[in-house]
Amino acid sequence: MRLRLTLTAFVTAALLGITAEPTWSLPAAKYPVKPVRMLGGAFGSPSDILARTLGPRLSEIWGQPVVIENRPGAAGTIAAAILSKAAPDGYTLLLISAQFVIGAAMHNNLPYDPLKDFVGVTQIGFSTSVLPVLPTLGPKSLKEFLVYAQARPGKILFSSGGGGSSTHLAAERFNFAAGIKAVHVGFKGTPDALLEVAGGRVQYCIVGLGSALPLIKEGRLLAIGVSTPKRSPLLPDVPSIAEAVPGFGREGSHALLAPAGKSMAIRNQISRDVTRVFEQPDVKEKLAAQGYQSAPTTPVEHDRILREQIREFGEIAKRLGLKP
Repeated sequence: MRLRLTLTAFVTAALLGITAEPTWSLPAAKYPVKPVRMLGGAFGSPSDILARTLGPRLSEIWGQPVVIENRPGAAGTIAAAILSKAAPDGYTLLLISAQFVIGAAMHNNLPYDPLKDFVGVTQIGFSTSVLPVLPTLGPKSLKEFLVYAQARPGKILFSSGGGGSSTHLAAERFNFAAGIKAVHVGFKGTPDALLEVAGGRVQYCIVGLGSALPLIKEGRLLAIGVSTPKRSPLLPDVPSIAEAVPGFGREGSHALLAPAGKSMAIRNQISRDVTRVFEQPDVKEKLAAQGYQSAPTTPVEHDRILREQIREFGEIAKRLGLKP
């Protein structure tokens, strides 16, 4: 009798299967059962450094590979466009920086809807940015650089990881606050922007400290300011930009996004697992050495943060007169 009841229940469940939820919305315990793809920016960029720290640890927790895929260019819109077309099954994620919300705020013709095509998974945290120059440029301090740049309106260059990127907007905000008129040169990613400064072809940039630190330690670049309100423990002798340019401040936020329609159960699981990774002592130490401060959130909190950041950066772009 028990066997017949079991078979009957099985057949009934199979017949009713057409009304069951798709596999991507099953309980989080079922996820993942295959490799997870994590899209990111240029190799060596702050987002890439985070992805390559986070990916292997998530792989250990999940028992499945996390494949890091670099998709640089167009201020992050190439990677975002790929995610917008991915299946909402939890197997494609995007690690973003502030350039995602900047692009959403500045562009009206994106190949995706930044509010409708994505859902937040978790905010990851913030990175410190640094203003480096060539050691042989002349200025040896931030105050000396301000005098140097202000005396050469329209004659010096600054680089970024692309027009409309977070590094572009950070430098524009600095120029606006400091009264500097310089010419922007956009590149495919942060590493290229740094190399142009180190090569003497561009005078300065404002980029993630994690990306610039190796060149600073090698003596190929001279750090003259950091973006955080207080000095960074990694560069205790380098002043905060706000010390010489009151009101300036920029912390690059990083986060994980998924395609719209992704199961809340899976989003919650990923958020919890990311928090577990950042609680590991060696990960904390590694991120601190790169100038990162972790600040994971729930998916619901991240959705709210995304909308608020898009509004905020839209207002900044409008105030500075920035165009796509």
